[in-house]
Amino acid sequence: MNVTSSRIVKERLGKGLSTVFMVLASLLLLSPMLWMISTSFKKAKDVFTYPIQWIPSDPVLSNHIKVWTAGDGFAMFYFNSLKISLILMIGAPLLAAIAAYGFSRIEFKGRNVIFVLYLCLMMIPQQVLFVPKFIMFEWMHIYNTHWALILPGLFTVFGVFMFRQFFMSIPHEISEAAFIDGAGHFRIFCRLFLPLSKPVLATFAIIDFTWTWNDYENALIFLLDKKLYTVPLGMQNFMLEAGVDYNMMMAAATASVVPLLIVFFFGQKYIIQSFSSSAVKG
Repeated sequence: MNVTSSRIVKERLGKGLSTVFMVLASLLLLSPMLWMISTSFKKAKDVFTYPIQWIPSDPVLSNHIKVWTAGDGFAMFYFNSLKISLILMIGAPLLAAIAAYGFSRIEFKGRNVIFVLYLCLMMIPQQVLFVPKFIMFEWMHIYNTHWALILPGLFTVFGVFMFRQFFMSIPHEISEAAFIDGAGHFRIFCRLFLPLSKPVLATFAIIDFTWTWNDYENALIFLLDKKLYTVPLGMQNFMLEAGVDYNMMMAAATASVVPLLIVFFFGQKYIIQSFSSSAVKG
């Protein structure tokens, strides 16, 4: 009995220490975000006070109000980012799923070779493609438009790879039975594969939304007009000649995190389902 009690105490102690360690590690990882939120409620003179005031002694809401009401256009930047991110959040997973279905279920000559060549695109740094993209966009007359960000973003190698691996795990007997019942590829894809891939769709949609929302380089290179700027570019407005307006920048950054949190909040159960199903199949 004593041995059992000692083992229970050790297990509880181990779980307690693990919990404390995870809490401390989480606080360490969250500390930049906590400082961002705290700074967004501070006055300019209190931003760099030492020691750091995690809870402002004199909190103000004027920073958050000024971000949206001032004439710097942050609301417009916010709308631009939402428009582009939502379009790609819907379009990119759908196109990736269609391409993945072709690579996983439609037999054609050279399918595997083409897929391997397609995966090789993942090895090419995106910065190498800026000049070819610039020339192509100029030729297509979409340079300095949101289409320069939307059209390339609709086609993702990672998304095709992710969906193909999931579709390959679906037994061929299911699609063969559908063929026997008279269903074609389009109907099988829409009525069978898409419903089964809801966790993967949601997971990739959240990943793609995050990528697009935080995309700085493409927006910097392919957008010139200020009215087309996205949130990452709009943050530059708070870098003044006399210095950086940190409290305003942190208020804008806090507002920019909200859509990411909302998307993750509503899609987290699908992410958990995706990882759980992968673990079971593995």
